[in-house]
Amino acid sequence: KLLFHSDRGVQYACTEFRDQLRGLPVVQSMSRKGNCWDNAVAESFFKTFKSELVNHTDFPTRAAARLATFEYIEGWYNRRRRHSSLNYQTPAQQESYFYTSQMAA
Repeated sequence: KLLFHSDRGVQYACTEFRDQLRGLPVVQSMSRKGNCWDNAVAESFFKTFKSELVNHTDFPTRAAARLATFEYIEGWYNRRRRHSSLNYQTPAQQESYFYTSQMAA
């Protein structure tokens, strides 16, 4: 199942939206009331995603937008973009280090 996490905005909490999710293989999750830190990682990612790709790209079709999003996440963000929160490693490098250290332990 897909996890759909959001803040407690009215658009996500309304009956109509929740009814739409019920017919899908989706589990809805919401931030705790008044806790802005619950979504901090997602908010940070989307800010970066918008500033590096979305805000200066015209996508001719939805398919082109989907492909560009996939290429951004899998080809750039996870594999080549260095992250200060990961000591300037890429997520792929950090993941590799994690699994290597787990196997050695």
